Amino acid sequence: MVIDLNSDLGEGFGPWQMGNDDAMLGLASSVNVACGFHAGDSDIMLKTAKLAKARGVGIGAHPGYRDLHGFGRRPVPGLTASEIETMVAYQIGALQAVSALADYKVTHVKAHGALSNVGCADDMTARAIAAAIKAVDRDLFFVVLPNTALERAGEAAGLKLISEVFADRAYEDDAQLMARSKPGSVLHDGQQIAQRVVRMVQDGAVTAASGKVIKMKIDTVCIHGDTPGAVDIARQIRAELDRSGIAVAPFSRR
Repeated sequence: MVIDLNSDLGEGFGPWQMGNDDAMLGLASSVNVACGFHAGDSDIMLKTAKLAKARGVGIGAHPGYRDLHGFGRRPVPGLTASEIETMVAYQIGALQAVSALADYKVTHVKAHGALSNVGCADDMTARAIAAAIKAVDRDLFFVVLPNTALERAGEAAGLKLISEVFADRAYEDDAQLMARSKPGSVLHDGQQIAQRVVRMVQDGAVTAASGKVIKMKIDTVCIHGDTPGAVDIARQIRAELDRSGIAVAPFSRR
């Protein structure tokens, strides 16, 4: 059994840093790089691409709403489909151009924060994200939450889909992530998270906060790089996967 571990990195800005990207690049097999709208800048993108190349880690674009102050975690209402398409295409292209300086190819796209949350529930947003990816490069993998509008839009667009679950986030009964504003939405116990990841991978299912078991395809598991103790959590996940005989490798190379 093989699984990909992905992490959202490059989320600093200028001299300000978030998380320990260097350490996470030694534990994840794929990373999603902020493209300047919710976080990140061209220098950070280039540094992350170079580090990923050196570690043999897959690299993808992590487009979000243009919202530096809110870290892309606040919905931006009123956008048209065309505006969402250009916003996403712009960010994918930015990472592709900067990564070319590192001679490293971008392999996937994963929507960030509120853009992803809205896209999971709103068909128009989901279709716009998928349309942007297809227009830029139809060979890019589209990382989606299973059983959501994002998955349906990706399928309709004929994109290569990668089904994602979250190591440290609680789920609602409809397979959506629990809102961060709710108590218990983010898990912090590293050993508990590691054991949960192994169960999810082995069972092909997640257990919602209510106890409901939701079957789904699982290709990759996200470990948030900005979660307190993220590196220790990632190490415990890798160790638990190893003990369970589950290998870790980039989905783009399987």
